[in-house]
Amino acid sequence: MSMPMATTFGLQPVLLWTDALLFLLIGLGVLAALHARVQAPLREAWRKVGRRPAGMAAATVLLAFIAVGVLDSLHYRPLLAAVEAPKAIGERSAAVYSTEVLSVLDAMLAPLRLQTEKTYSAPFAWTLYQREPMETADGRQVRGYPRLAHGGAHLGEAPAAARAGDLVAGLAKALGQAAAAWLGIFLALATVVWRGSGHGWGEVATALLCGRTVLAWRAALVTLGVLLVVLALCVELAPRYHVLGTDKVGQDVLYLALKSVRTALVIGTLTTLVMMPFAVALGIAAGYLGGWVDDAVQYVYTVLNAIPGVLLIAAAVLMMQVVIDTHPEWFDTAAERSDARLLALCFILGITSWTGLARLLRGETLKLRELEYVQAARAFGVGTPAILRRHILPNLMHIVLIALVMDFSGLVLAEAVLSYVGIGVDPSTISFGTMINMARAELAREPMVWWSLAAAFVFMFVLVLAANLFADVVRDAFDPRRA
Repeated sequence: MSMPMATTFGLQPVLLWTDALLFLLIGLGVLAALHARVQAPLREAWRKVGRRPAGMAAATVLLAFIAVGVLDSLHYRPLLAAVEAPKAIGERSAAVYSTEVLSVLDAMLAPLRLQTEKTYSAPFAWTLYQREPMETADGRQVRGYPRLAHGGAHLGEAPAAARAGDLVAGLAKALGQAAAAWLGIFLALATVVWRGSGHGWGEVATALLCGRTVLAWRAALVTLGVLLVVLALCVELAPRYHVLGTDKVGQDVLYLALKSVRTALVIGTLTTLVMMPFAVALGIAAGYLGGWVDDAVQYVYTVLNAIPGVLLIAAAVLMMQVVIDTHPEWFDTAAERSDARLLALCFILGITSWTGLARLLRGETLKLRELEYVQAARAFGVGTPAILRRHILPNLMHIVLIALVMDFSGLVLAEAVLSYVGIGVDPSTISFGTMINMARAELAREPMVWWSLAAAFVFMFVLVLAANLFADVVRDAFDPRRA
């Protein structure tokens, strides 16, 4: 279930179905932004979002997560080393590509992905987390903590004494890099704002720093500064240490957490692509047409709501897994197989989660169809499709937008819960849910392994908090009752 593309630069680009749908959603978002730019009411509503510091800070964090997700959605298959074989004169050897599908993010995080250890190690440690039999220089057998193969390997023979100074030097270098990057972004932003302001460049720069601009750029700059510091620390220290430790099989936990971001974004966004047509079409039809259409739609979503959601999702996921297992010829790589299950989970969550938005749109449509301008359109003989398109749907889009933004965090948490109980994404797919599921047994160890759960919790908490804050600001800006 992927679309192979032309060979480029010794690799074969691969477009998974979730990649294509994610890029489609990003394209639709760009088109929506261009549309809002030429529509005065929409432009003013989004300006209200930009005026709120919480909205700008949350948007900055969400853009950072989206950037990670996009980098992890640019997939390719690397070229394997050519195997020499007898061939005719003038015949070219066929290129052979690996069955492993990597992403641009994998290439950027190659040190974290490839530098695996034997088993658990704590954050910034230079030894394994558990004792093992070791042989001393004089041949005696003792139990101790073996040195890591990669983490802290540069510290030499006295790691305890050298680590503190090395970390302080890395921190200072990271802060300098973050400050330089932030200053460059600030100068570029001040120049862009200055060109259309009619004021002096110094006045504009002072206004940005003091928070006296129309949009809350200072909140965005402060948030960006924090993100740049975290990024610089990871860039500087992650190649030399396991910043967030390693898991049971020695994989870097920071790498796993960053890889989980794409799964959360896919679940949170593609599910809305499935849910929105059902909710909008059935909700508006039930509210405007009434009669047997209203009864049928209410019957459908009442039945769906009567079935426990987890049981319905579990049954659908298990049936889809049977289909995938019985048709292995559909998939060339393991990544395509896991992508198929991820896509199926998005469809299942979308089909089972449209009822709340549909009920909300039905109630609002019942109110809109009785308003004077809709009654006047009917009296003048305007057809039902035209009324729905010109009068009903535009007055419901703020509800659709608010509901979708607010449902994003719920869907991210739903994936974590479903993966925790074993009916979520494929076990080979890295996600916050699978990290939490693996951490369940680790918490019972002695000594306890806590960093896998902590990393998944922190990343998911920041993502969900940013989505909720942004949703609150969008709701306040687009709700006509708050105007």
